[in-house]
Amino acid sequence: MTREIIAILRGIQPHEACAITDVLIEAGITKIEVPLNSPQPLDSIAAMLAHAGDRATIGAGTVLQVEDVAKLAQIGAQMVVSPDCCTDVITATKSAGMLSYPGVLTPTEAFAALRAGADGLKFFPAFKLGIDGLSALKAVLPPEVKTYAVGGAGPDNFADWQGAGITGFGIGTGIYKPGSSAQDVATRAAEIVATFDKAFA
Repeated sequence: MTREIIAILRGIQPHEACAITDVLIEAGITKIEVPLNSPQPLDSIAAMLAHAGDRATIGAGTVLQVEDVAKLAQIGAQMVVSPDCCTDVITATKSAGMLSYPGVLTPTEAFAALRAGADGLKFFPAFKLGIDGLSALKAVLPPEVKTYAVGGAGPDNFADWQGAGITGFGIGTGIYKPGSSAQDVATRAAEIVATFDKAFA
């Protein structure tokens, strides 16, 4: 089962990247992003790709510049996640053969992202859109579009978001904070996966 959960490892450092990756995969989370405002993010991503690139989809978050897309392509990253809808970044990502998940909040941004080739839409900050807002947008979005709630979405409201038609979630501090041990992450990941599976059964 491929769960539509993206683990957001903001603040992770290269020396811990592989151990954290292992426990996430073992828990059943196989989409992992390292935001570019983390320490030495390209080093962490490269290490994770070498260690588990055949077992997980690994890439970067907080990607704001086309130049960053090029750097990620050079190290073999598999996906690009952004907090905003920059069509230049989306186009460059797709040209480089990577998955594109831009951040959107409005219908205008959502359709601009899709026209540029986005593979899925990251609704951020999701708590500002709300479940009612997602329901309204789902009425006009193509039914096959993958949608992810990021920011304010977690195990306590997975079922509510699922009821509104969300595909999946991006989970940041709910799964990893700087200083978290691999065991901490394993425990949180197991709880998140169990709740996700129940909501999406």
